[in-house]
Amino acid sequence: MTEHHPDNAPTYVALCSHTHLFPGARCRLQGLPDPTAFAAAPQPIDIYLRFSDGAATDAELHTAAPTGPVLTVPAHTTGAGTPIDARTWTVRACTATDEEVELTLGTLGSP
Repeated sequence: MTEHHPDNAPTYVALCSHTHLFPGARCRLQGLPDPTAFAAAPQPIDIYLRFSDGAATDAELHTAAPTGPVLTVPAHTTGAGTPIDARTWTVRACTATDEEVELTLGTLGSP
């Protein structure tokens, strides 16, 4: 699924199999026009993260970092009400699987 913001830049939904992010967590990006090309050369995009507990938040994938792609996630609250601080994660792997791209998170960076 792809959503659009008023500036017409698409926001891609990413399904997360846990209630929060951590090193090794995986998120599956949905609706990319060419998942294989994206996995080979990720581009900056807006993402809408959906967690397993029903919580959701906006995020951004940046690719200009010297360490490779990073995922920037603002402060948000889990479905159980636990506050999560804003965080930036390195992306350890970006893999095309069928019609999705799976992001595997690496280390925690600074927000």
